[in-house]
Amino acid sequence: MTRICVAGGTGQVGREVVRRAVAGGHGVAVLSRNPPPGGAAGHHGGAEYFRGDVTTGEGLAAALAGAAVVIDCLEGRSGKARKDFADGGARLLRAAQDAGVTKAVLLSIINCDRSSFGYYRTKAAKEQGYERCGLETIAVRATQFHSLLADIFAAGSRFGIIPVVKGARFQPVSPSDVAAALLETALAAPSGARHRVRTIGGPEIAEMGELALAWKRASGSRGRLVRLPLPGAMGRYLRDGLNLIPEERRGTETFRGWLAKSADSL
Repeated sequence: MTRICVAGGTGQVGREVVRRAVAGGHGVAVLSRNPPPGGAAGHHGGAEYFRGDVTTGEGLAAALAGAAVVIDCLEGRSGKARKDFADGGARLLRAAQDAGVTKAVLLSIINCDRSSFGYYRTKAAKEQGYERCGLETIAVRATQFHSLLADIFAAGSRFGIIPVVKGARFQPVSPSDVAAALLETALAAPSGARHRVRTIGGPEIAEMGELALAWKRASGSRGRLVRLPLPGAMGRYLRDGLNLIPEERRGTETFRGWLAKSADSL
């Protein structure tokens, strides 16, 4: 079996990678700034948890010791975390090389290198660091998660509206499907390529209004659907359909299926 280090193994995708890897009999080291205590939600028996921080390098060597592959599920959505996102990735890769790791797999976003949206730019910058390093690296680019749409709808619903971006379509994917792709990529035989990109999209493409109606029915919200223009970089990204990858419908869980499974938390 393979020893795997999951950086960010307490996030929504990372937790699922850890669960799947442990179930498969692999040795799993979880790197997190705040590891959950034993018995807490999000703690998987059979995995080892290490406190570490890629922005400082603290704890990286211990978490990576003996690992053959590292799966990077770390996020940096705002503030200092976003500012240090690419540099943190480079620090993780250097520590991985020092530890004798041979492969690194990165969770990324579909067409992040074709958007000027700040968060996506940091993802693209991190990908570039992976491409330059000496390990075999693979960036697994996913379409947007089901939970992102649910969060948008829920945020608006608190004010009596369910926002729908005019002209936007989505191909949402479940974290479980993305985790499966990350683990499969990590365990695959060496490809011979120094760096490559793999993409995974959800099983369906739908207009945002359709998804909003499905969320409204599942959540019981009384909010009113309101169609709004979205200016700026993210608006251009959506209008150009860069969030879609029709030829890569690799996910299996639809938005409605995810809503049914997540009904208690909507």
